[in-house]
Amino acid sequence: MKRKQLRRRVFNAMIFLFAAAAALLFIMPTLLTISNAFMTEQEINANYGAMIESASADRKTYISEELNLKFIPDMVSLRQFGSVLFKSPEYLLKFWNSVILVVPITLFQLALASVTAYGFARFRGKVKGIIFFSYTILMLMPYQVTLVPNFLVSEFLGILGTRWAIILPGIFSPFSVFLLTKVMRRIPTAYYEAARLDGAGEIQIFRHICLPLSRSAMMSVGLLVFIDYWNMVEQPLILLKDEAKYPLSVFLSQINAGDVGLAFAVAVVYMVPALLLFLYGEEYLVEGITYSGGVKG
Repeated sequence: MKRKQLRRRVFNAMIFLFAAAAALLFIMPTLLTISNAFMTEQEINANYGAMIESASADRKTYISEELNLKFIPDMVSLRQFGSVLFKSPEYLLKFWNSVILVVPITLFQLALASVTAYGFARFRGKVKGIIFFSYTILMLMPYQVTLVPNFLVSEFLGILGTRWAIILPGIFSPFSVFLLTKVMRRIPTAYYEAARLDGAGEIQIFRHICLPLSRSAMMSVGLLVFIDYWNMVEQPLILLKDEAKYPLSVFLSQINAGDVGLAFAVAVVYMVPALLLFLYGEEYLVEGITYSGGVKG
């Protein structure tokens, strides 16, 4: 018995160490970006000068020098953040371009997906099964496949080059519908029958039963949708003609290699909304994935 307990403890300790090492490995780029954003330009060049020269060169060369990855700056500097927030308004403009695109997509996609998922969950039939299967097929397709159809439809509707060319396809994305349908189908039918006996209509059942029981799943879906579209690059490049409407995710890739310190600062500013949203909705995200909108036993 003691030998089994010892083996279990050793196994749990190994799993913990592996998980801790993996977590540290995944969080290291984020910590490195935040710390480097507070470094001076001279310190950044001293640590990454060889890499910057190789990246800016027309011909890629082998970096023989060792890179100095530092997580604690020798001297804390806020010059980069001052340039981003006060001296360079184009960065804030691109930031608000991202907000203008992503927030409507997230809110309206959740609103439309919740209503559609309720219809799929409550009413069964062959026609609805075929439609839901089509939703599943569309969800499995990468968005690169749908870029050309979106481009042609946007051109036909006359919205190509406007923000609507990105917002409308995002609102009607099948991902949220598929996920919320699976969640709402796990709600016991006894809840619906009890509400029917009390005289509740479909709207009341949707508002007072489905939405509260699906709250964690909707928060999880909203968080995933926000992060997905917050990092989009291909859609704005193809569907927007005016560079002034580009989100910050596109603008980050266009920063000159000589302004690496500025790039670190912009990246930190760009990470703030996603990190705050994740910290706020972490509990809902975990609950929505593990609990899946069902009823606790």
